[in-house]
Amino acid sequence: MKRSDRLMAILIALQQQPATAQSLADKLEVSKRTILRDMQALAEIGIPLYAVSGPAGGYRLMEGYSLPPLHFSSEEALVILFALNAVTRLSDTPFHQARWTVMDKIRSILPPSMLEQVEPVLNRLEIEIPARPQRTPLLDRLLAYAAESAWILAHYRSEKHQRWLHMQPKRVYMAHGFWYCEAYSHEHGEQRSFRVDRFLELKQAAPPESGVSESISDSSKPAMAPIAIHAKLTYRGALLAEQDTHVGHYVKQIDDDEWELRFQCPASEREWAVKFFYGMGMDATVLKPDELRRELYELGCKLADRYAKS
Repeated sequence: MKRSDRLMAILIALQQQPATAQSLADKLEVSKRTILRDMQALAEIGIPLYAVSGPAGGYRLMEGYSLPPLHFSSEEALVILFALNAVTRLSDTPFHQARWTVMDKIRSILPPSMLEQVEPVLNRLEIEIPARPQRTPLLDRLLAYAAESAWILAHYRSEKHQRWLHMQPKRVYMAHGFWYCEAYSHEHGEQRSFRVDRFLELKQAAPPESGVSESISDSSKPAMAPIAIHAKLTYRGALLAEQDTHVGHYVKQIDDDEWELRFQCPASEREWAVKFFYGMGMDATVLKPDELRRELYELGCKLADRYAKS
């Protein structure tokens, strides 16, 4: 990044909120010494900067100072249009028609010469998002509750049954074409992820009588040690495992045609681990632990018996 671009980036960041020299250095990927020199340069050209010491301190702009309207570089325009283009591929979003109109507005203010640089790249760059038929009519309301840190009663349809859950939504995210809500569930006593398309009804509710919003474990029950899992993967198995938001980042390539997956699985998620590796079939071989290998073997035997010739 050129120094002039970095100085502008610093001003934009400080216009949003105060920042320390170290946080700016991390954000702009330069040394703290470079940021300090940049601050001195900004002060020398008359930018009204001042520093506040202490834990909540950092550099600030004098109240009332603002930058003139900004112009995008071709790289910045590409970043914005690329992100917006990815959003338009979602069947449901909290943004509705705004995801389309904002792209038109951005394009309308860009010089034709810049669009000529950006459009060919956009046509060859995309984020793959699976098309899902499931609809999420309660997505907007769920996002609003999460933003308010509100407690809700949610009528939720799981694989086994439907029931009302008392929960506090923490965040909403999209993965593999599905929208999920990470929430603390009072009934489960822990934070879990729920598929948004499986919410049938939402009602705002008062916090539980305990008033506790974080995961609580029964102190009378000893905590169970996590399960150390080690598995070999084929190339296809590695691609499948990488799609999982919880363990995908643990996949490592060992050789040209061999990958491995090592992670600590919470004891409460043992059933998930069995389903996960069983679903991968011949593309995964669990090496440890023996208990998981045995459960997979027993499950395979049951399936073989079902389809055995009589």
